[in-house]
Amino acid sequence: MIGVILLQLGTPEAPTPGALRRYLRQFLSDRRVIDLPRALWWPILYLIVLTTRPRQSARLYKKVWTEGGSPLLVITEAQARALEQALTAAHNRPVRVVVGMRYGQPSIARAVAELMRGGADRILAFPMYPQYAGATTGSSLQQLFDDIKDLRVVPPVRVVPPYFDDPAYIAALADVTRESLDRLPAPPTHLLASFHGLPKRYALEGDPYPAQCEATTRALEKALGRPPNSISLVYQSRFGREEWLLPYTDKTLEALGPTGARVAVLCPGFPADCLETLEEIAIRGEEQFHSTGGHDYLAIPCLNEHPSWLDAMARIAEREVDGWI
Repeated sequence: MIGVILLQLGTPEAPTPGALRRYLRQFLSDRRVIDLPRALWWPILYLIVLTTRPRQSARLYKKVWTEGGSPLLVITEAQARALEQALTAAHNRPVRVVVGMRYGQPSIARAVAELMRGGADRILAFPMYPQYAGATTGSSLQQLFDDIKDLRVVPPVRVVPPYFDDPAYIAALADVTRESLDRLPAPPTHLLASFHGLPKRYALEGDPYPAQCEATTRALEKALGRPPNSISLVYQSRFGREEWLLPYTDKTLEALGPTGARVAVLCPGFPADCLETLEEIAIRGEEQFHSTGGHDYLAIPCLNEHPSWLDAMARIAEREVDGWI
């Protein structure tokens, strides 16, 4: 039986300081996320970050938490169920799809164990990061390989490669964007594609992430029939004092506020809505835009459970398991 793991970044188990402290300790201890020497980073992490940030982050998570739990987990689990149904129906035999979080629960180790108990003898790793970054895709795959290396029977593993310009993924982005913009009384004057940020140094050291974000943005322009460079690429969620990829989303919104612009923001790097899209873009982003005089603002939903994205997920997975079924 084929097992599929949807690899996601992770989420705390509750919007509380204690849960955020556990989550942030695991997240910020990852050398692929923070590559500073441990002798320098540990005092900062344990004496400053973990004593102040959990309470702040808990307040933000409470704004977006649902009755079912974290939006990221709820949506990703729904995507997993839909993909499982699609693959099982297409091949008339069971295909199991589970969620594995790099940080928090359900962990990647738990996902692997669940698949093995269910009889999976081969695994497809499907990163929920369309654009490759060492801190996301790289870290999740490293954890997956660490979790399977000591199994008595190590199953064959295939990995969905970065799909930043995959036609089905781009078509799904275009469908969600077009449907959102069609509901507006007037088209926006500025359409922003906001991706999660990355320290600039990581890109200079060879991470392909910014080039793939650029490729996604230009492919989306073509799919929407827009002129070249009519979608502005920006980066959000920076952390610390180091320079990150430019331009910054928040600074761009503040600059557009006084110009009378009508702004719409989409987040192509996030297949599921989460804290970074629901709080940082939909709530705080609008506040930042309004703070300098802006008025018309729209946060476009992520791909979530849109039929076009569920179809794209199935197409991508089908391509990668070709020959296994």
